[in-house]
Amino acid sequence: MKTDIQIAQEANLKPIKEIATQIGIDQSHLELYGRYKAKISQNIWTDLDKKPDGKLVLVTAMTPTPAGEGKTTTTVGLGQALWSLGKKSMICLREPSLGPCFGIKGGAAGGGYSQVLPMEEINLHFTGDIHAVGAANNLLAAMIDNHIYAGNKLGINPKKINWPRCLDISDRSLREIVVGLGAGNGLVREDSFIISVASEIMAIVCLSSSLEELKNRLEEIIVAETYDKKPITAKDLKAAGSMTVLLKDALKPNLVQTLEGSPALIHGGPFANIAHGCNSLMATKLALKLSDIVVTEAGFGSDLGAEKFFDIKCRLGDLKPNAIVLVATIRALKHHGGGYLTSGIENLGKHIDNLKKFGLPVVVALNQFSSDTAEERQVVSDYCAQRQVKLVVSDVWARGSQGGRELAHEVLRLAKQPNSFDYLYNPKMGIKKAVELLAREIYGADGVNWSPQAKRNIKRYKNWGVKNLPVCVAKTQASLSDNPKLLGRPKGFKITVKEVKLNQGANFFVIIAGNILRMPGLPKTPAAEQIDINKQGQAVGLF
Repeated sequence: MKTDIQIAQEANLKPIKEIATQIGIDQSHLELYGRYKAKISQNIWTDLDKKPDGKLVLVTAMTPTPAGEGKTTTTVGLGQALWSLGKKSMICLREPSLGPCFGIKGGAAGGGYSQVLPMEEINLHFTGDIHAVGAANNLLAAMIDNHIYAGNKLGINPKKINWPRCLDISDRSLREIVVGLGAGNGLVREDSFIISVASEIMAIVCLSSSLEELKNRLEEIIVAETYDKKPITAKDLKAAGSMTVLLKDALKPNLVQTLEGSPALIHGGPFANIAHGCNSLMATKLALKLSDIVVTEAGFGSDLGAEKFFDIKCRLGDLKPNAIVLVATIRALKHHGGGYLTSGIENLGKHIDNLKKFGLPVVVALNQFSSDTAEERQVVSDYCAQRQVKLVVSDVWARGSQGGRELAHEVLRLAKQPNSFDYLYNPKMGIKKAVELLAREIYGADGVNWSPQAKRNIKRYKNWGVKNLPVCVAKTQASLSDNPKLLGRPKGFKITVKEVKLNQGANFFVIIAGNILRMPGLPKTPAAEQIDINKQGQAVGLF
């Protein structure tokens, strides 16, 4: 059996100019990064403003196993299948982070015969967007410390700096550090690193629709507090202009192709367990103008990426989705049932229930593995039928578009139906009520325990006059709860909120629940040990 990277390297890639022509992008709007990648200029919007939007389909999943359930593979395969049916379709994905790529999960370019290409470049440095996010984040961190070193005219309280540095590699040793050690190196203080895809900068890039909006959002970032408890922003530090310069190219969507030559936009990379988990708003809106149907994904299960897609991205971007694909696997169902399919299937049921609360039609895509049996598939099909949801077996990993045609037909049928899409909560209800509603309705919790620190955080933001923002819950992806050991459809639990962080530039509150960490660590045997380069200069061992 060929590996993903072997399949990718044997693919007959088309020049990216040809991919652009297929969807009506004029060559003048392309900024080439070699033969097979390009950024799309902001000037394209003058050609597209009056064009109607296509349909929007979200791909999400049940609570995943550590290896993932093939959500990206399903997204790519579905896009290929729609294209093979003669539909003008596009897919929109997030950019892979180097953290999981060299860690336990591997890359995020799909797999088998449903990949985006060039796979190696997409999974590694790509067009440098994530590096630009890290540079902008760390420039702001350096300017904070330099301001204090140079006299601290703004009166920043060093104990109230809340802007971490970042790095796009999983490195647990950097979670808590001390900076400024040594003579003449600035103020000695505690600091921390987060992974770049958890940075507020990444969220801002993904939620901005223009350079002007990007700069305005960057100016609003609150980085610290003065001795008299007033907020200090990036604008106060005169940092937003230089940060915008670093990010000006990262704001432009990236055009690539699938294994079968259909168009794909890959842009932005926030994690869904610690950030809002969706590709950029700009890429999604661009795809809606360029095609008749757009397939996008949101990270992890419906309790994370999908909820944030609807309540944050759709709300802030005024998007109106048309249908949902819920990815499941026999492997994950058994995982949640202690090895038994019928015991773990309630996890899938909870995700179906969650998605119906947003007023959109749902189809379950059962991502097929060779170990699955016909009897097992029938059990899942019958279970879905009882909940008035159709199950479609997806074989896009092994068969590409041909393995996704039944799913494509069902998605086209659902996308044409009228729907009653709505958000789950109104931000005006306040942080506590919004989180408690999410906990009950989406996680299945009995309530929320608020730590003293979280209560102090909320009081501080209230004193600053910040309110009526959506909430972005950072919690484990391994469970519907905030405890990764509670598998299946847990009941009789409460989630614990340890901290509430304000991402004012991104326009949402980050709710830190359970023991979630914003800087992951590498596993005992990281994927990095298997990655190498051959004599032809090709990467090997990526997956």
